[in-house]
Amino acid sequence: MENIQQKIDQLHLEKNITLADIPNIDLYVDQVLQLFESTFRDGTRNKEDKILTKTMINNYAKGKVLLPIQNKKYTKENIMLLSLIYELKGAISINDIKKSLGKVNEKINTEEDFHLETLYDSYLKLEQQNIQDFKQDMDAQVNKVKNITNDEQDDDMSKLLLMLSLVNMSNMYRRLAEQILDETTSV
Repeated sequence: MENIQQKIDQLHLEKNITLADIPNIDLYVDQVLQLFESTFRDGTRNKEDKILTKTMINNYAKGKVLLPIQNKKYTKENIMLLSLIYELKGAISINDIKKSLGKVNEKINTEEDFHLETLYDSYLKLEQQNIQDFKQDMDAQVNKVKNITNDEQDDDMSKLLLMLSLVNMSNMYRRLAEQILDETTSV
């Protein structure tokens, strides 16, 4: 199998919107789209894939996943929330995203001492640690496939087994995340 670390490098996992990337002024939707495009474009599977669209953002706003939009401008908090939505939308439904971020929106609106920047910064730090763990774990996953097949499978079948293993792990993580979400929203 081709060097897994090369494939991981091609994913551009380190790309994210940091607090320093978000301007201290409110942005129009086209500026928000440009920020997301410039940050996440290299990490898409296909170059024609859409990162975010005006329709998506409008739906998030109408669905009250975002804070209210003021004068057609998006605040720093909205951009942080959009970044979290972008991360979540690959794994869970929009209804689950709304449930999970609902408490955040409620805290922003009701608790003066709640700062979304602190939560977002913690998320970014955790993400960096997860990327390092992921890189280390992928070598182990490749070795597991090699050990199970005793190198008797051809390269295509070994790649299929690795892909199946990764999807299986992804499904387990997603199911556990859904269970945690159900537990926190049923309280």
